Amino acid sequence: MKRERNNILRDFAGNYLRRRYSILFSTLLLTMVAAPVLSALKLSGTLFESFVAASLLAAVIPADTVRSRSPLWVLLIVAWLARPLTDWLGNRVLSAMTMGIWTLIGLLAAVAALRFAMDATKVDTEHLCAALSAYLLAGTCFGLLYWVLEQIKSGTFVFPGEFSQTSAIYFSFVTLATLGYGDIAPRTDVARGLAIVEGVGGQLFLAVLVARLVSLYSKSGNQSS
Repeated sequence: MKRERNNILRDFAGNYLRRRYSILFSTLLLTMVAAPVLSALKLSGTLFESFVAASLLAAVIPADTVRSRSPLWVLLIVAWLARPLTDWLGNRVLSAMTMGIWTLIGLLAAVAALRFAMDATKVDTEHLCAALSAYLLAGTCFGLLYWVLEQIKSGTFVFPGEFSQTSAIYFSFVTLATLGYGDIAPRTDVARGLAIVEGVGGQLFLAVLVARLVSLYSKSGNQSS
């Protein structure tokens, strides 16, 4: 019985790892769709952060080895548990810092997903989902990082109304895609520096990724002929 249970768990883990970035991409899409809906229903906050935490958990699991994965799991779980505790204590800065830990974990996961996509030897669904997941992770995590900066130092951004987590993620993707609507603007050097890094990184990501995919597609076409 125990052996059968172990085999089931092993098969489940194997199937998950083979489709890990497809699952991560679906989780991130669900989070992005949920953000404005929860905000419109006045349910943003803890519920939205639960979606973010689930996405980060899905992002951390695909780490290359158990040795590199375990510290990220521990750090994510500690930050996950510390988040409601700091909210309950009413410490705004400490609460924002726990969210900052989430964002750093997410950015590390985005780098790992991008490395997986760039190491591809052929174009397939899993590597495409890894590249798209890295893009969505970067946009989401930079957005949360902007929100953390505003919580730590009020006035970091000029914005109409409330600078919520949804607003921060909106600003992040506007910056990442270099749309530049201008309704939200950074005021401090730190926020402006992060915006520059994100904007330039987004353009380099698209340029390098397209070049890589075209190269792989051309190579596979030549081999098949």
